[in-house]
Amino acid sequence: MRRARWLCGHCRYEMSVTAGTLFQDSHLPLTIWFRAIWQVTSQKNGISALGLQRVLGLGSYKTAWAILHKLRRAMVRPGRDRLSGTVEVDEAYWGAEESGLIGRLAVNKAIIAVAVEEDGRKIGRVRLQTIPNLTRTALHGFIAVSVEPGSTVRTDGFKSYLGLDGYVHQRHVQTERPDDEHVLPRVHRVIGLLKRWLMGTHQGAVSAEHLDDYLNEFTFRFNRRTSASRGKLFYRLAQQAVQIEPVPFAQLVKPQPIVSGGVK
Repeated sequence: MRRARWLCGHCRYEMSVTAGTLFQDSHLPLTIWFRAIWQVTSQKNGISALGLQRVLGLGSYKTAWAILHKLRRAMVRPGRDRLSGTVEVDEAYWGAEESGLIGRLAVNKAIIAVAVEEDGRKIGRVRLQTIPNLTRTALHGFIAVSVEPGSTVRTDGFKSYLGLDGYVHQRHVQTERPDDEHVLPRVHRVIGLLKRWLMGTHQGAVSAEHLDDYLNEFTFRFNRRTSASRGKLFYRLAQQAVQIEPVPFAQLVKPQPIVSGGVK
């Protein structure tokens, strides 16, 4: 039997120890992957593909980019718990400025739905995901997969949040409050931190078709921001990397259409 192989006791088939994991079909040694995981988890703001290429001495930017995007896929734990208690929900935009549009109208910008759990006066866990538009179907669907039924969902006065079933819906209209008093202060804080991270660590070079991968990383980091042990973060990401299905490179680069974000 060849080295680094499992042997089925029934059919005698030899299988790689990395089969069925994030590392399947990778030509890089696991030591390189582990070094990459450490670089990702040990730095507060993460690392760019160019930075990872330099640190690991990789000959290809493409390889570093693929490593990071595969690790971002592993940052979402299968079957993770939904947010609970009181949760603020709002939307944000990512993309170049668009002239001639008002309010929530957008054409080429990506729309990000954001849910933030209250923890007293502090911020608890977060969930972020791109949505195709601002329809009731899209927003209610995001809430359903992100927030535990029976929880209190706090939103602004946007009409697409109306008719939210299975939750205690607290609807607050911003125009009824002073300009400097946000009805959703935790969500606005998280959105600001997200955009600062995208513009800082990644220099704003994040396309809409790959934005969800970056949102996965931001969520992973933010929800573990109080952890005092970088080693635990390394262990958690390595653990989740062997629990998810393989992600071929062709799947990483497969383009996704940008759908109009107009209000319906």
